[in-house]
Amino acid sequence: PMDFRQPTRIGERIDQPHEQLQRGGGYDHNWVLNGLAGEMRHAATVSEPTSGRRMDVSTTQPGIQFYCGNMMPEQITGKGGNVYPRRGGLCLETQNFPDAVNQPTFPSPVLRPGERYAQSTLFRFGR
Repeated sequence: PMDFRQPTRIGERIDQPHEQLQRGGGYDHNWVLNGLAGEMRHAATVSEPTSGRRMDVSTTQPGIQFYCGNMMPEQITGKGGNVYPRRGGLCLETQNFPDAVNQPTFPSPVLRPGERYAQSTLFRFGR
């Protein structure tokens, strides 16, 4: 259930009996991106087949965190009184790897005095 290299409906696998999904109540995981960190590259595509809406994410960051609102209430009222269910949306957060400061084999997220931080993320929306 953790392999998204092919188009996959998120809801079809989110409740599978997989240790990582059970620990987080669903998806709340960081994926390592292919390619060199610091170079802009494709990270994810999300699409909705009924409307044809699509979002492509590219980034210079080494990873992307995928979260599905697992810890949200069963229902939440939003703008215009619209009611959204738990897991009614998702987050794609480009970032360094969690716990990277304690993992010597991970790229360091530490910024030293005089160093410059420069990362970019591009969200492209379309149909």
